[in-house]
Amino acid sequence: MLAIEDLRVSYGPTEVLRGVSLSVPQGDIVALLGGNGSGKSTTLNTVSGFLKPRGGKIIFAERRIDGAPTDRIVKAGLVQVPQGREVFAGLTVEENLELGAVVRRDAAAVRNDLEQVYARFPRLRDRRRQWAGTLSGGEQQMLAIARALMARPRMVLMDEPSAGLSPVMVQEITRIIDELHRDGLPILLVEQNVGVALSLATTAHILRDGVIAVTGTARDLVDNPDVVRSYLGG
Repeated sequence: MLAIEDLRVSYGPTEVLRGVSLSVPQGDIVALLGGNGSGKSTTLNTVSGFLKPRGGKIIFAERRIDGAPTDRIVKAGLVQVPQGREVFAGLTVEENLELGAVVRRDAAAVRNDLEQVYARFPRLRDRRRQWAGTLSGGEQQMLAIARALMARPRMVLMDEPSAGLSPVMVQEITRIIDELHRDGLPILLVEQNVGVALSLATTAHILRDGVIAVTGTARDLVDNPDVVRSYLGG
């Protein structure tokens, strides 16, 4: 579904990604792990079109998208749930969800998808007229995920979906991500919470200093004490 090949990205003279390659097959969750500054969010933001790569290829659904504008990438079916949620605080929950479908022109289907989103997230239905900025952190994360689903994605990128949430809400967000996976949605997941990431992912890659240092199944990584100690802070 998604293939990243020898991706190179720089901020000015500083090379942040130095030849990153990974793939996300249809229906899988792939985790991208690593410490602060390792290049995780940079990878997602480059795939989403917010950053332009200096080299390499990004192929989604057999088409190159590296350097493509963000609206074209969303229309192709690749949508990001951003770090920090970034809901529109001064708009209602429903207005936020409607913005998730802004690239679509099928109004009747959008209304139907809105009802499906409310069925999946009943808490958002209850708060549909509430300002998004007044929601709790967990509710805002639900809204960010639901907003992405309104674009009818073929794949989702998630950047730190459990960050800053209570343990109870982390469990709820983990359940939601697992449910999306069971529905067949492929996900590239960036997470600082190693337990969450490895409980969900089929495959995991560990970034260090802009390169992938370790790749393996989630179970192999979490069971390897050298990997946990050297790369995951355990």
